[in-house]
Amino acid sequence: MPQIREELVARFYALFEGWGIPWIVPRLVVMLVVVSIIILFISVSAMFLIWWERKISAHIQARFGPMRVGGWHGWAQSIADGVKLLLKEDIIPTQADRPVFILAPMVVFAAALAAYVVIPFGPGLIVEDLNIGILYVIAISSLTVVGIIMAGWGSNNKYAALGALRSAAQAVSYEVPLVVSLIGPLLLVGSLSTTKIVEAQRYLWFIVLQPLAFLTYFTCAVAETNRLPFDIPEAESELVAGFHVEYSGMRFAIFFLAEYANMFTVCAIATTVFLGGWRGPLLPPWLWFLLKTFFLLFVMIWLRWTLARVRVDQLMNVAWKVLLPLAFANLGITGLLVWVFS
Repeated sequence: MPQIREELVARFYALFEGWGIPWIVPRLVVMLVVVSIIILFISVSAMFLIWWERKISAHIQARFGPMRVGGWHGWAQSIADGVKLLLKEDIIPTQADRPVFILAPMVVFAAALAAYVVIPFGPGLIVEDLNIGILYVIAISSLTVVGIIMAGWGSNNKYAALGALRSAAQAVSYEVPLVVSLIGPLLLVGSLSTTKIVEAQRYLWFIVLQPLAFLTYFTCAVAETNRLPFDIPEAESELVAGFHVEYSGMRFAIFFLAEYANMFTVCAIATTVFLGGWRGPLLPPWLWFLLKTFFLLFVMIWLRWTLARVRVDQLMNVAWKVLLPLAFANLGITGLLVWVFS
């Protein structure tokens, strides 16, 4: 697969070179095609996840959920909702900081989009196998909170600003144990490349060797994506809707799309680092990767409709007094064992 892709790209570049067109043009065309494919995948997977969450929550609550739109189990409900959001009026508050207000959803979605560059869906099915892959994902995903703060500040609304500040505090708190929990598996591999991490799990998944790191990472990932029981920035009973309370129409839809894109990203990284990535018997590698990722997404949705929201002080206590010591303990034990057996 990688050889075929490289050969096609080389032929494409040679075609433009033969026509005397500068190399930057085919480069931009390839980049545009890749970005379009990623946006299409994010859009389709987000619509599916919205429908899936509605069905899961309905069954948990002894309901049916969407059943009518499109026929079979209301499969087209998310499409109808997307069309509805496109047709809604785009309102900007008169006292809002217009440039910041307009740019905020773009920043959030751009950060979510950029993280997909290093996700290995299968052998060769990766946009770019960076040798700093995991570091790149951590750095890019941190930009999401910048967009959220822009949304809260630019809205000129006390509830939006409070939700944005909560999000900043939550992101800073949970980013630390999340990063520390990933260092353990990286010590075993000796590389930050996502492809090499998957290849290192040829015989044994790292969830077996690093169960504590996996539990720490997944808990932090739920908090990083602002999902229940850690959805403090969007607590509707306290903040109306949090940082996006003033957004409507397509700008609100972009925030919604970015949330599900980030959910897929954190679960894809968990699959890559702890669950063997695309490895599995019989089925195609890309299908194994998606099955593992969507199983983790199911667990994330399951937690949302099972647990109650925690208080702000409880949120911080879990991060600094529970998860961070556990992450450092796991890192210390792993480092000691790697040093002994090396």
